[in-house]
Amino acid sequence: MKILIIGGGGREHALAWKLAQSPTVAGIWCAPGNGGIAEIADCVPLDIGSATAAADLATTLSADLTIVGPELPLVKGVADEFSARGLAILGPLKLAAQLEGSKVFAKKFMERNKVPTAAMIGSFDSGSKALSAIRSWPVVIKADGLCAGKGVLVTSSANEASEFIERLMLKREFGDAGQRVLIEEGLTGQELSYIVLTDGTNFISMAPTRDYKRVFDGDQGPNTGGMGTFSSDDMLTPALETEILETIVGPTLEGLREENIKYRGFIFFGLMLTKEGPKVLEYNCRLGDPETQSILMRADFDLAVAFMQAATGKLDASQARWKSGASVCVVVAAKGYPNYPILGTEIIGLGEAAHISGAMVFQAGTRKEGNKYYTSGGRVLGVAAAAPSLFEAGAVAYAAVSKVRIDGAHYRKDIGAQEIKTQAASEV
Repeated sequence: MKILIIGGGGREHALAWKLAQSPTVAGIWCAPGNGGIAEIADCVPLDIGSATAAADLATTLSADLTIVGPELPLVKGVADEFSARGLAILGPLKLAAQLEGSKVFAKKFMERNKVPTAAMIGSFDSGSKALSAIRSWPVVIKADGLCAGKGVLVTSSANEASEFIERLMLKREFGDAGQRVLIEEGLTGQELSYIVLTDGTNFISMAPTRDYKRVFDGDQGPNTGGMGTFSSDDMLTPALETEILETIVGPTLEGLREENIKYRGFIFFGLMLTKEGPKVLEYNCRLGDPETQSILMRADFDLAVAFMQAATGKLDASQARWKSGASVCVVVAAKGYPNYPILGTEIIGLGEAAHISGAMVFQAGTRKEGNKYYTSGGRVLGVAAAAPSLFEAGAVAYAAVSKVRIDGAHYRKDIGAQEIKTQAASEV
């Protein structure tokens, strides 16, 4: 089959890399792609916000299947346009994508379908009303619309809450996405990313991952789109995974069917593992980034076949296989990220990093000119590795990171560190 991937980040590089390994795949295009993706797929220009342009491109290329990486095309209705033309696409329709496109829509859906989540304080289109509704701390303030992972604040400070709401609602830092905010109670516990691939009825659970959203070590600094992830065999006990499936995944899929919301694609459950059990922090309607990089390092089955099955309503869940052990992905970010990333800086050492045994360098915010690569986005690279243990996977990933040289770039040095420390202590 011939596959078109929409997007141009590290997630899409990882998808292209994995799909290229399938004997069923005859060709891959990526639109718009990036410097690294161009080495394994044909990159073509595309305005990813235009559903018509995307469908026209798939038709021109005679793509058998289109896979949507980022959320924006889905929220804008790209799957609806493809469906109307009879084109196969892996991604939910516009209404279903509101699970990510509107935090208020998602919260009300969870409440209707008794999916465990944080209690909602309210949704507001007035900053003063939002602030006056807060009676206890901590709280979570969320922009209702899409903000590339940066429209959420967890806070116990009235001043911080006021400043954030001002940025969202008055300064419109994220445009129309911040014209309404959702405020909910703050949850405590450990976060977990749990993603499923579904045809609306059947589903495959992806390897679980943990994401590091804060920009600096020790979970300091502002939220980002993600500074790293890891996945390991012992992240979930069988009992806890069963609880997630029975109380969260099952009710979500059943709720979608009962409300006649057709869903084919990925559902990302951002979870908090609280003392009362797992609760949903947010839904995403696509694979995470950089979760995808860690997940695909462990995938041991033909993703192209599974993706086509899910897109056409014929998913066989029994085919999923995962490599034992662990994987780690470390994000290398440009100087100034997340607020003011410096673009156009040369990237040196990619070849050296790629030669570290067991490592993969997935490019995200890059562009290629001649034989040189330059930064073109805030998150530049996702350096990933898989190994029999989390300690070994982390060591390989960081060894590869050490070979990359980008003036002023930064990365977290504690991806998986606490879990490695805990594992080491338990083995003594």
